[in-house]
Amino acid sequence: MEITLQYFDGCPNWKTTDSHLQALIDEGLDVSVHHKRIGSHQAAVRLGFRGSPTILIAGVDPFADREAPVGLACRIYRTETGTAGSPTLTQLRDAITMRMP
Repeated sequence: MEITLQYFDGCPNWKTTDSHLQALIDEGLDVSVHHKRIGSHQAAVRLGFRGSPTILIAGVDPFADREAPVGLACRIYRTETGTAGSPTLTQLRDAITMRMP
């Protein structure tokens, strides 16, 4: 399964998400991760980028919040322990496995 990790350079939270994805790969989850840097506000608008990090699993954002503004901003995720800049390892695992054939 293909996962795209969208980010912009000004937000450090994508590195946490990238580490979580690598941990899932190390566990044996059969996914490939592609990184896509969003380099401008215009690109963010064109892609509908709602913040960094955005995780697309087979092209779908399982954490989509249509209320979130489009643009170069750090994204906020709701987790079991409150808000965070990245989904938890468990949230990512669940989102990925729910979309596996």
